[in-house]
Amino acid sequence: MQNKNLQYVGLDVHKKVVVYCIKNIEGEVIDEGRVPARAHNLEEWARSIEGEWSGCMEATMFSGWIYDLLKPYAAELKVGDPQKLEAIASAKKKSDRLDASTLSDLLRINLVPEIYMAPRNYRDMKSLMRYRNLLVRESTRFKNRLACRLMESGIEYNSGKLHNKGYFADLIRELGDISDEVKMILQLSRSEIEFLKAAQAMIEKELMKDDDITKRCEYLMSIPGVGINMALTWVCEIGEIERFTRRKDLISYCGLCGRYEESAGKEKRTPLSKQRNKYLQSILIEVAKLAPRYNADLAMVYSSAMRKGCNRNEATISVARKLVGYMFAVDRERRAFVTKDVNKCVQSV
Repeated sequence: MQNKNLQYVGLDVHKKVVVYCIKNIEGEVIDEGRVPARAHNLEEWARSIEGEWSGCMEATMFSGWIYDLLKPYAAELKVGDPQKLEAIASAKKKSDRLDASTLSDLLRINLVPEIYMAPRNYRDMKSLMRYRNLLVRESTRFKNRLACRLMESGIEYNSGKLHNKGYFADLIRELGDISDEVKMILQLSRSEIEFLKAAQAMIEKELMKDDDITKRCEYLMSIPGVGINMALTWVCEIGEIERFTRRKDLISYCGLCGRYEESAGKEKRTPLSKQRNKYLQSILIEVAKLAPRYNADLAMVYSSAMRKGCNRNEATISVARKLVGYMFAVDRERRAFVTKDVNKCVQSV
Protein backbone atom coordinates (compact mmCIF):
# COMPACT_ATOMS: atom_id res chain seq x y z
CA MET A 1 0.00 0.00 0.00
CA GLN A 2 1.38 3.39 -0.98
CA ASN A 3 2.21 6.02 1.62
CA LYS A 4 -0.13 8.96 0.93
CA ASN A 5 2.32 11.41 2.50
CA LEU A 6 5.25 10.23 0.39
CA GLN A 7 6.59 12.75 -2.13
CA TYR A 8 7.81 11.68 -5.56
CA VAL A 9 10.90 13.40 -6.95
CA GLY A 10 11.93 13.21 -10.60
CA LEU A 11 15.57 14.13 -11.25
CA ASP A 12 16.83 15.06 -14.71
CA VAL A 13 20.60 14.76 -14.28
CA HIS A 14 23.15 16.72 -16.30
CA LYS A 15 26.82 17.58 -15.99
CA LYS A 16 26.34 21.04 -14.47
CA VAL A 17 22.77 21.04 -13.19
CA VAL A 18 20.09 18.71 -11.82
CA VAL A 19 16.49 19.64 -12.65
CA TYR A 20 13.92 18.34 -10.16
CA CYS A 21 10.14 18.04 -9.91
CA ILE A 22 8.38 17.06 -6.67
CA LYS A 23 4.79 15.74 -6.77
CA ASN A 24 2.37 14.24 -4.28
CA ILE A 25 0.42 10.98 -4.68
CA GLU A 26 -2.29 12.75 -6.73
CA GLY A 27 0.22 14.19 -9.22
CA GLU A 28 0.07 17.79 -8.00
CA VAL A 29 3.34 19.68 -8.30
CA ILE A 30 4.71 20.61 -4.86
CA ASP A 31 7.96 22.14 -6.02
CA GLU A 32 10.23 22.24 -9.05
CA GLY A 33 13.49 23.89 -9.98
CA ARG A 34 17.15 23.25 -10.58
CA VAL A 35 20.20 22.63 -8.40
CA PRO A 36 23.87 22.95 -9.38
CA ALA A 37 25.39 19.49 -9.81
CA ARG A 38 27.78 19.92 -6.89
CA ALA A 39 27.92 17.77 -3.78
CA HIS A 40 27.29 20.51 -1.19
CA ASN A 41 24.42 22.04 -3.21
CA LEU A 42 22.68 18.67 -3.65
CA GLU A 43 23.09 17.80 0.02
CA GLU A 44 21.64 21.15 1.06
CA TRP A 45 18.69 20.65 -1.32
CA ALA A 46 18.04 17.08 -0.09
CA ARG A 47 17.98 18.23 3.54
CA SER A 48 15.54 21.00 2.67
CA ILE A 49 12.80 18.57 1.52
CA GLU A 50 10.24 18.20 4.30
CA GLY A 51 8.89 14.72 4.91
CA GLU A 52 9.67 11.40 3.25
CA TRP A 53 10.43 11.30 -0.45
CA SER A 54 11.18 8.75 -3.15
CA GLY A 55 13.37 9.67 -6.12
CA CYS A 56 14.01 8.56 -9.68
CA MET A 57 16.73 9.51 -12.15
CA GLU A 58 17.79 8.34 -15.59
CA ALA A 59 21.02 6.35 -15.87
CA THR A 60 23.80 8.56 -17.24
CA MET A 61 27.55 8.81 -16.72
CA PHE A 62 26.83 11.27 -13.89
CA SER A 63 24.23 9.16 -12.07
CA GLY A 64 26.61 7.09 -9.94
CA TRP A 65 27.96 9.72 -7.57
CA ILE A 66 24.59 11.53 -7.37
CA TYR A 67 22.90 8.21 -6.49
CA ASP A 68 25.43 7.56 -3.69
CA LEU A 69 25.05 11.12 -2.40
CA LEU A 70 21.22 11.25 -2.29
CA LYS A 71 20.43 7.66 -1.26
CA PRO A 72 20.81 8.27 2.52
CA TYR A 73 18.26 11.11 2.32
CA ALA A 74 15.59 9.23 0.31
CA ALA A 75 13.16 6.58 1.42
CA GLU A 76 13.79 4.96 -1.96
CA LEU A 77 15.95 5.95 -4.92
CA LYS A 78 15.60 4.34 -8.35
CA VAL A 79 17.65 4.59 -11.53
CA GLY A 80 15.78 4.08 -14.82
CA ASP A 81 16.91 2.37 -18.01
CA PRO A 82 17.47 5.13 -20.64
CA GLN A 83 16.34 2.97 -23.57
CA LYS A 84 13.08 1.94 -21.94
CA LEU A 85 12.41 5.40 -20.57
CA GLU A 86 12.72 6.82 -24.06
CA ALA A 87 10.10 4.37 -25.32
CA ILE A 88 7.70 5.03 -22.43
CA ALA A 89 8.13 8.78 -22.10
CA SER A 90 8.52 9.83 -25.74
CA ALA A 91 6.70 13.06 -26.38
CA LYS A 92 6.43 15.79 -29.00
CA LYS A 93 7.73 18.40 -26.57
CA LYS A 94 10.89 17.72 -24.60
CA SER A 95 12.67 19.83 -22.02
CA ASP A 96 14.53 19.28 -18.76
CA ARG A 97 11.49 20.38 -16.75
CA LEU A 98 9.15 18.03 -18.64
CA ASP A 99 11.62 15.15 -18.30
CA ALA A 100 11.81 15.64 -14.53
CA SER A 101 8.00 15.80 -14.37
CA THR A 102 7.65 12.61 -16.41
CA LEU A 103 10.13 10.77 -14.19
CA SER A 104 8.14 11.86 -11.15
CA ASP A 105 4.90 10.55 -12.73
CA LEU A 106 6.47 7.22 -13.68
CA LEU A 107 7.72 6.83 -10.13
CA ARG A 108 4.35 7.80 -8.69
CA ILE A 109 2.48 5.11 -10.68
CA ASN A 110 5.28 2.56 -10.23
CA LEU A 111 6.22 2.26 -13.91
CA VAL A 112 9.94 3.03 -13.69
CA PRO A 113 11.98 0.53 -15.75
CA GLU A 114 14.51 0.21 -12.94
CA ILE A 115 18.08 -0.98 -13.50
CA TYR A 116 20.46 -2.59 -11.04
CA MET A 117 22.83 -0.22 -9.24
CA ALA A 118 25.81 -2.14 -7.91
CA PRO A 119 27.41 -1.13 -4.61
CA ARG A 120 30.03 1.57 -5.01
CA ASN A 121 32.99 -0.77 -4.40
CA TYR A 122 31.87 -3.04 -7.26
CA ARG A 123 31.34 -0.06 -9.57
CA ASP A 124 34.85 1.19 -8.82
CA MET A 125 36.37 -2.24 -9.40
CA LYS A 126 34.42 -2.60 -12.65
CA SER A 127 35.83 0.71 -13.88
CA LEU A 128 39.34 -0.41 -12.97
CA MET A 129 38.90 -3.73 -14.77
CA ARG A 130 37.57 -2.01 -17.88
CA TYR A 131 40.60 0.27 -17.82
CA ARG A 132 42.81 -2.83 -17.68
CA ASN A 133 41.04 -4.22 -20.74
CA LEU A 134 41.72 -0.91 -22.48
CA LEU A 135 45.41 -1.29 -21.69
CA VAL A 136 45.35 -4.83 -23.12
CA ARG A 137 43.90 -3.53 -26.39
CA GLU A 138 46.49 -0.74 -26.54
CA SER A 139 49.27 -3.24 -25.88
CA THR A 140 48.05 -5.38 -28.78
CA ARG A 141 48.06 -2.33 -31.06
CA PHE A 142 51.67 -1.55 -30.20
CA LYS A 143 52.70 -5.17 -30.73
CA ASN A 144 51.08 -5.15 -34.17
CA ARG A 145 52.75 -1.85 -35.07
CA LEU A 146 56.13 -3.15 -33.96
CA ALA A 147 55.75 -6.25 -36.12
CA CYS A 148 54.59 -4.15 -39.10
CA ARG A 149 57.63 -1.86 -38.80
CA LEU A 150 59.96 -4.88 -38.86
CA MET A 151 58.22 -6.26 -41.95
CA GLU A 152 58.33 -2.87 -43.69
CA SER A 153 62.09 -2.76 -43.09
CA GLY A 154 62.59 -6.29 -44.40
CA ILE A 155 63.82 -7.63 -41.05
CA GLU A 156 63.28 -11.31 -40.37
CA TYR A 157 62.12 -12.25 -36.88
CA ASN A 158 60.64 -15.12 -34.89
CA SER A 159 57.01 -14.16 -34.33
CA GLY A 160 56.73 -16.53 -31.39
CA LYS A 161 59.61 -14.87 -29.53
CA LEU A 162 59.31 -11.28 -30.75
CA HIS A 163 57.74 -9.96 -27.58
CA ASN A 164 60.20 -11.68 -25.25
CA LYS A 165 62.44 -9.04 -23.69
CA GLY A 166 65.71 -10.94 -24.23
CA TYR A 167 64.98 -11.91 -27.83
CA PHE A 168 64.02 -8.35 -28.75
CA ALA A 169 67.24 -6.96 -27.23
CA ASP A 170 69.32 -9.44 -29.26
CA LEU A 171 67.33 -8.55 -32.39
CA ILE A 172 68.05 -4.83 -31.98
CA ARG A 173 71.77 -5.48 -31.47
CA GLU A 174 71.96 -7.64 -34.59
CA LEU A 175 70.23 -5.15 -36.86
CA GLY A 176 72.45 -4.26 -39.76
CA ASP A 177 71.80 -1.50 -42.29
CA ILE A 178 68.85 0.23 -40.68
CA SER A 179 68.26 3.90 -39.88
CA ASP A 180 68.39 5.35 -36.38
CA GLU A 181 64.81 6.58 -36.81
CA VAL A 182 63.50 3.03 -37.31
CA LYS A 183 65.51 1.80 -34.33
CA MET A 184 63.97 4.54 -32.20
CA ILE A 185 60.45 3.56 -33.29
CA LEU A 186 61.14 -0.08 -32.41
CA GLN A 187 62.63 0.75 -29.02
CA LEU A 188 59.84 3.19 -28.12
CA SER A 189 57.21 0.63 -29.12
CA ARG A 190 58.90 -1.97 -26.96
CA SER A 191 59.08 0.45 -24.01
CA GLU A 192 55.37 1.20 -24.37
CA ILE A 193 54.55 -2.51 -24.40
CA GLU A 194 56.58 -3.03 -21.21
CA PHE A 195 54.87 -0.08 -19.53
CA LEU A 196 51.38 -1.32 -20.45
CA LYS A 197 52.25 -4.82 -19.24
CA ALA A 198 53.42 -3.47 -15.87
CA ALA A 199 50.25 -1.35 -15.55
CA GLN A 200 48.08 -4.41 -16.21
CA ALA A 201 49.89 -6.37 -13.50
CA MET A 202 49.49 -3.46 -11.08
CA ILE A 203 45.73 -3.29 -11.67
CA GLU A 204 45.38 -7.05 -11.30
CA LYS A 205 47.28 -6.93 -8.00
CA GLU A 206 45.07 -4.08 -6.73
CA LEU A 207 41.87 -5.96 -7.57
CA MET A 208 43.07 -9.13 -5.87
CA LYS A 209 43.56 -7.26 -2.56
CA ASP A 210 39.85 -7.73 -1.92
CA ASP A 211 39.34 -11.05 -0.10
CA ASP A 212 35.89 -11.66 -1.56
CA ILE A 213 37.12 -11.13 -5.13
CA THR A 214 40.13 -13.37 -4.51
CA LYS A 215 37.96 -16.24 -3.23
CA ARG A 216 35.44 -15.90 -6.05
CA CYS A 217 38.22 -15.87 -8.64
CA GLU A 218 39.82 -18.97 -7.11
CA TYR A 219 36.53 -20.86 -7.38
CA LEU A 220 35.99 -19.71 -10.96
CA MET A 221 39.53 -20.63 -12.02
CA SER A 222 38.93 -24.18 -10.78
CA ILE A 223 36.91 -24.60 -14.01
CA PRO A 224 39.29 -25.93 -16.69
CA GLY A 225 39.64 -23.25 -19.36
CA VAL A 226 38.95 -20.26 -17.08
CA GLY A 227 41.94 -18.02 -16.30
CA ILE A 228 42.51 -14.94 -14.19
CA ASN A 229 41.36 -12.46 -16.86
CA MET A 230 38.04 -14.24 -17.39
CA ALA A 231 37.47 -14.64 -13.64
CA LEU A 232 38.22 -11.01 -12.80
CA THR A 233 36.04 -9.70 -15.62
CA TRP A 234 33.18 -11.95 -14.49
CA VAL A 235 33.34 -10.87 -10.84
CA CYS A 236 33.70 -7.15 -11.58
CA GLU A 237 30.99 -7.02 -14.27
CA ILE A 238 28.47 -9.28 -12.51
CA GLY A 239 28.90 -7.77 -9.07
CA GLU A 240 26.52 -9.53 -6.71
CA ILE A 241 25.75 -12.91 -8.24
CA GLU A 242 22.67 -13.23 -6.00
CA ARG A 243 20.77 -10.78 -8.21
CA PHE A 244 20.46 -13.56 -10.81
CA THR A 245 18.13 -16.44 -9.98
CA ARG A 246 18.22 -18.33 -13.29
CA ARG A 247 20.97 -19.33 -15.69
CA LYS A 248 18.84 -18.12 -18.62
CA ASP A 249 18.74 -14.59 -17.21
CA LEU A 250 22.53 -14.56 -16.95
CA ILE A 251 22.95 -15.90 -20.49
CA SER A 252 20.71 -13.07 -21.71
CA TYR A 253 22.70 -10.49 -19.70
CA CYS A 254 25.92 -11.74 -21.31
CA GLY A 255 24.43 -11.32 -24.79
CA LEU A 256 24.54 -15.00 -25.75
CA CYS A 257 20.96 -15.27 -26.99
CA GLY A 258 18.73 -13.47 -29.44
CA ARG A 259 15.77 -11.23 -28.75
CA TYR A 260 12.52 -13.12 -28.20
CA GLU A 261 9.54 -12.08 -30.31
CA GLU A 262 6.00 -13.50 -30.08
CA SER A 263 2.98 -12.28 -32.01
CA ALA A 264 -0.28 -13.93 -33.06
CA GLY A 265 0.89 -17.25 -31.68
CA LYS A 266 4.15 -17.18 -33.65
CA GLU A 267 7.45 -17.23 -31.83
CA LYS A 268 10.93 -16.46 -33.12
CA ARG A 269 14.41 -15.57 -31.98
CA THR A 270 16.46 -12.85 -33.63
CA PRO A 271 20.28 -12.98 -33.92
CA LEU A 272 22.31 -12.09 -30.83
CA SER A 273 20.77 -9.09 -29.12
CA LYS A 274 22.64 -5.80 -28.83
CA GLN A 275 21.13 -5.27 -25.37
CA ARG A 276 23.87 -6.97 -23.38
CA ASN A 277 27.00 -6.49 -21.34
CA LYS A 278 29.46 -6.17 -24.23
CA TYR A 279 32.51 -6.65 -22.02
CA LEU A 280 31.32 -10.03 -20.74
CA GLN A 281 30.11 -11.09 -24.19
CA SER A 282 33.46 -10.32 -25.79
CA ILE A 283 35.62 -12.20 -23.30
CA LEU A 284 33.24 -15.16 -23.02
CA ILE A 285 33.33 -15.72 -26.78
CA GLU A 286 37.12 -15.35 -26.76
CA VAL A 287 37.48 -17.92 -23.97
CA ALA A 288 34.92 -20.23 -25.60
CA LYS A 289 37.15 -20.49 -28.66
CA LEU A 290 40.06 -21.82 -26.57
CA ALA A 291 38.39 -23.57 -23.63
CA PRO A 292 37.48 -26.83 -25.52
CA ARG A 293 41.23 -27.50 -25.81
CA TYR A 294 41.47 -27.74 -22.02
CA ASN A 295 37.98 -28.88 -20.99
CA ALA A 296 36.70 -32.20 -22.31
CA ASP A 297 33.06 -31.40 -21.44
CA LEU A 298 33.17 -28.15 -23.40
CA ALA A 299 34.86 -29.98 -26.28
CA MET A 300 31.87 -32.36 -26.34
CA VAL A 301 29.48 -29.39 -26.43
CA TYR A 302 31.35 -27.97 -29.43
CA SER A 303 31.43 -31.32 -31.26
CA SER A 304 27.74 -31.96 -30.59
CA ALA A 305 26.80 -28.53 -31.99
CA MET A 306 28.88 -29.14 -35.12
CA ARG A 307 27.22 -32.53 -35.68
CA LYS A 308 23.80 -30.86 -35.52
CA GLY A 309 24.72 -28.67 -38.47
CA CYS A 310 25.83 -25.52 -36.63
CA ASN A 311 28.69 -23.50 -38.07
CA ARG A 312 31.79 -22.77 -35.99
CA ASN A 313 30.47 -19.46 -34.65
CA GLU A 314 27.21 -21.05 -33.50
CA ALA A 315 29.12 -23.90 -31.88
CA THR A 316 31.32 -21.37 -30.05
CA ILE A 317 28.19 -19.61 -28.73
CA SER A 318 26.94 -22.98 -27.42
CA VAL A 319 30.24 -23.46 -25.59
CA ALA A 320 29.99 -19.94 -24.13
CA ARG A 321 26.48 -20.66 -22.82
CA LYS A 322 27.66 -23.87 -21.18
CA LEU A 323 30.60 -22.00 -19.66
CA VAL A 324 28.22 -19.40 -18.22
CA GLY A 325 26.27 -22.25 -16.59
CA TYR A 326 29.43 -23.62 -14.98
CA MET A 327 30.54 -20.21 -13.73
CA PHE A 328 27.08 -19.33 -12.45
CA ALA A 329 26.88 -22.54 -10.40
CA VAL A 330 30.39 -22.21 -8.98
CA ASP A 331 30.03 -18.50 -8.13
CA ARG A 332 26.59 -18.86 -6.59
CA GLU A 333 27.46 -21.89 -4.43
CA ARG A 334 30.96 -20.61 -3.53
CA ARG A 335 32.70 -23.91 -4.13
CA ALA A 336 35.33 -25.28 -6.48
CA PHE A 337 34.34 -26.93 -9.75
CA VAL A 338 34.42 -30.72 -9.68
CA THR A 339 35.36 -32.44 -12.95
CA LYS A 340 34.32 -35.93 -13.91
CA ASP A 341 37.92 -36.95 -14.50
CA VAL A 342 40.68 -35.26 -12.52
CA ASN A 343 43.19 -36.21 -15.21
CA LYS A 344 41.44 -33.80 -17.57
CA CYS A 345 42.17 -30.80 -15.31
CA VAL A 346 45.02 -29.23 -17.22
CA GLN A 347 46.47 -25.76 -17.51
CA SER A 348 43.90 -22.95 -17.84
CA VAL A 349 44.02 -20.31 -20.52
